[in-house]
Amino acid sequence: MAKSDKKTIFSGVQPSGTIHIGNYLGAIKNWVGLQDKYDSIFCVVDYHAITVKQEPEELGRNILDVVKIYMASGINPEKSVIFRQSDISAHTELAWILNCAAARVSDLNKMTQFKDKAGQEKENVSVGLYDYPVLMAADILLYNTDLVPVGEDQKQHVELARTLARRFNSRYGEVFKIPEVEIRKEGARIMGLDEANKKMSKSASPANYIALTDTPEAAAKKITRAVTDSGKEIKYDKENKPAISNLLTIYSLLSGEEIKELEKKYQGKGYGDFKKDLSRTVGEFLTTFQKKYNSFEDDEVREILKEGAEKARPVAEETLGRVKERLGIKNS
Repeated sequence: MAKSDKKTIFSGVQPSGTIHIGNYLGAIKNWVGLQDKYDSIFCVVDYHAITVKQEPEELGRNILDVVKIYMASGINPEKSVIFRQSDISAHTELAWILNCAAARVSDLNKMTQFKDKAGQEKENVSVGLYDYPVLMAADILLYNTDLVPVGEDQKQHVELARTLARRFNSRYGEVFKIPEVEIRKEGARIMGLDEANKKMSKSASPANYIALTDTPEAAAKKITRAVTDSGKEIKYDKENKPAISNLLTIYSLLSGEEIKELEKKYQGKGYGDFKKDLSRTVGEFLTTFQKKYNSFEDDEVREILKEGAEKARPVAEETLGRVKERLGIKNS
């Protein structure tokens, strides 16, 4: 990566399950607008994916598909670095060092995502699922990251990265830059279509989300069946009308119309008219998105990942080298 005067951003997506419009509106769409302002690094975090069981062939396919989603969304590999986490060994090396030199069990016990994912089985899940926030911290800190654009649910993990960086710096001297978190105000947390009080999730029922690979017809059926609130007024009120507020957010972010404009547009109209128009807006988005998505060949994606790793690796290895020197570990 060529040095520049721009600040650096880093973020990534796991190649597991279904990537949906909640992922797109809550994170990826935001990245597209940032890549002209920052030196941008976008990772396919496959080591994070294997914290739960994955089918090898499916995982390999998903890695390529995530890159296609990045590019179909507007992330340009000529402007941004796109690479696969497992192609750069410094990620796991630094994670182990942070485990030993900075992270504490008490830090990880506070992580709410682990509690949500592990549920009642926390004694039987992988150690990786418990420890993956430390690997995420390593991902971020390796690249002298200034800003981490993530969904709201990842804010706690970025705060941990900041904590570990400060703790390491305090003990061994200044090595890590302290990153800031950037969360998109609108769309930061898209909720499920079938349950408006829980985040849209690829691990939930298909009725919960609209996949970026859903057909417009399938998406329209999900929107038609989406939960609504009592009353008929189409108004943004997250406390009293969470379901309609969520649908208004999706509509606004995909159409470019302000929520207040949409409220006026549907004044006196019912949920049926609103959902019909929302289905059309979502369908138009999916059609355009999928045309771009399907235009990329697998070999093209593999080359992009290879070139991205070649750009990112020197930065990661330089940071890791400085960390090892501070620890008294000799570089080979």
